[in-house]
Amino acid sequence: MSNKIMSVATKHHCFTINPTTTRIPSSRRRFTTVSAAAGTPQRLVPHPPDLIKWVKKEGAFVHPFVRIADSGPYGLGLIASEEIPKGSELIALPEHIPLRFPSNESDNGDGSYSNMVNLSRHVPEELWAMKLGLKLLQERAKTGSFWWPYISNLPETFTVPIFFPGEDIKNLQYAPLLHQVNKRCRFLLDFEKELRREIEDVKLQDHPFGGRQVDASSLGWAMSAVSSRAFRLHGKNLQNGNRSDVPMMLPLIDMCNHSFNPNAEIVQEQGSGDPKMIVKVVAGTTIKERDHLTLNYGCLSNDLFLLDYGFVVPSNPYDCVELKYDGGLLDAASMAAGVSNPNFSSPAPWQQQILSKLNLDGDQALLKVTLGGAEVVEGRLLAALRALLANDAETVEKHDLTTLKSLSTEAPIGLANEISTLRTLIALCVIALNHFPTKIMEDESILKNGVSPSTELALQFRIEKKSVIIDAMRNLTKRVKLLSSNESFASQS
Repeated sequence: MSNKIMSVATKHHCFTINPTTTRIPSSRRRFTTVSAAAGTPQRLVPHPPDLIKWVKKEGAFVHPFVRIADSGPYGLGLIASEEIPKGSELIALPEHIPLRFPSNESDNGDGSYSNMVNLSRHVPEELWAMKLGLKLLQERAKTGSFWWPYISNLPETFTVPIFFPGEDIKNLQYAPLLHQVNKRCRFLLDFEKELRREIEDVKLQDHPFGGRQVDASSLGWAMSAVSSRAFRLHGKNLQNGNRSDVPMMLPLIDMCNHSFNPNAEIVQEQGSGDPKMIVKVVAGTTIKERDHLTLNYGCLSNDLFLLDYGFVVPSNPYDCVELKYDGGLLDAASMAAGVSNPNFSSPAPWQQQILSKLNLDGDQALLKVTLGGAEVVEGRLLAALRALLANDAETVEKHDLTTLKSLSTEAPIGLANEISTLRTLIALCVIALNHFPTKIMEDESILKNGVSPSTELALQFRIEKKSVIIDAMRNLTKRVKLLSSNESFASQS
């Protein structure tokens, strides 16, 4: 698998360590963290325990042909040493091996546990990985932790953007991702201050991290470890007693690589006479010798793959480009496309009603729209353009929003309207592409000259974003040509 002096990414800095200037009480030890630019990630300790031996000792099953092997520049993975038949059980973990927050109910009388729970309340739900990250840091600091054989095998650093050198954050060239990187950096900086206030004066026996100093960089390490390796599985929420999706770190299982066409899958089983859950990995296909074991991490965009996992998927079918729905921008795109009398900035009342139904107008409007991915054009954007380029309400209101939002519905408001809509979208693609300061050929030329791992990731990311726009333009252009030929044929008939 398959995330100093602290500065916010808007200032083109990332998390690094400067032990000589970080103010740490002399009585407190600190976690050490290194930059992602250090190259191939090393383990937390030079010679960690054998992970397969440890999980088997704790009652897990591991197929005899499953091995740990080098998986390239981003860490270790699992491979098959010999062919494994479809349906074979590859790994099975008993319930006590996964690491979750909280790990067990007996911690409820522990002062360090209570302080950790209080800290977790400052973590927003969207950054759920930080909650489990607190538990990970607690176990990392604990002498004789049950999970130490697993934790010691974790990477020393992660290739997520919060650890990029400042220049490589700029190299991403994509505002929505830069916003998310900045947001996470700000959170970690603020959370470090909150954490220090909360536990600065607690007794050593009640300190959630065994007296170790926790800074934004170590918090970033823990959050990245969880976001890049944890799974959301069914489990009992020990804080309210309900069963729900619970984030868990699954030792050994989390070394499976990602694929949209995986050769394995996770299965949860519960015996009729045993309420405890067993987490298994089962071969979904025949796994050939030397094949990597793969799971599908989710149908995600490259933004999320890079933010949470530290890699980019080439030709990702689920990748898309975010834009803001803006009347002035769409007017400019329409005029550039040669569409007469665009009125995106001043829609008629009936058109405003449609925009409201599409949640593109009003106080609670969601103005983020996308190009690319499975839809090619987000349905709300397509419906808005079709409606705003229409001549009258009656023609538009003959169709429901589902029809107007579908690109597979051919010209619901007529050929002329559809061609104008598609040409406006093509012009919008051109505008979006021109927002990138470099072209794909320039990016590819830089890659050929040899760059650092973080620079390579930044270049790969922006190349893929530009490719998404270009692919959308090609798709839309083909549709325009087809419709134009139909329009020409109809005028001659």
